[in-house]
Amino acid sequence: MNAVTQNLAPAHDRRQETAEQRQARIDLAASQRLAVIQEMSEGIYNHFTLAVPGTDDRFYVSPLGLHWSEVTASGLLTVDYEGRVLDGDGALQRSAYCIHAPIHRRKPQHAALLHTHMPYTSALTRLKDQRLLPIGHTEAQLIEQIAYDEDYTGLARDPAEGERLADILGDKTILFMAHHGVLVAGHTVAEAYDRLYQLERSARVQLFAQWTGQPLRYLTEEMVKHVHAQITGTALTNRAKSGFDLHFDALKRLLDRQNPGYRD
Repeated sequence: MNAVTQNLAPAHDRRQETAEQRQARIDLAASQRLAVIQEMSEGIYNHFTLAVPGTDDRFYVSPLGLHWSEVTASGLLTVDYEGRVLDGDGALQRSAYCIHAPIHRRKPQHAALLHTHMPYTSALTRLKDQRLLPIGHTEAQLIEQIAYDEDYTGLARDPAEGERLADILGDKTILFMAHHGVLVAGHTVAEAYDRLYQLERSARVQLFAQWTGQPLRYLTEEMVKHVHAQITGTALTNRAKSGFDLHFDALKRLLDRQNPGYRD
């Protein structure tokens, strides 16, 4: 796992990185620090990865052992789809490779893959029926994007597990993993993180509603499809930036105030 690929720009030599690659590192580091602030992290565990822009065979990931509040752009590992650390210092978490590499390889549209055991969504994966229910506005925006893994197979210690999860994910962007957690995908870190945030908020609201013991108010299937069509087919504003980009920009400003240093 320590082979060096030819023609790979050293990750810590910023003069040899493209501006897009540098920004990608910054955004991935930011997402991990934000997950701490927003209580969606597991200390040093779980894994967020991002395909290296301009390549088709490698991704960025933080080394195991760093608390997510410590992750920096320059400290990320560059790992190929065979599990070799091409650049960076630190240990590669085996499950990060086994889950993420097969999905990155098979689904290049999913540049960002965010896997967490965030509490409210993970609580749903512990229920016999782990589905996100069509009981509200935000849920209706997400439900069409969710795939469900109902067959827990233990810890991810073989790339075959990532292949299995890639099959289940299909063309969706959210994967509920029974007894485990969630994987959320996106074209960019901003898109994936916004989706992750909205999912955790929706799971939290669902659990709160269920805890009341009162009957739930369900949306019709037609209304769920209508809301999904609205969110995917109409612009949020008259500006060029998407809602998830605006949200992630705002979150990075929050991070600059509360935990700067992720850009280093």
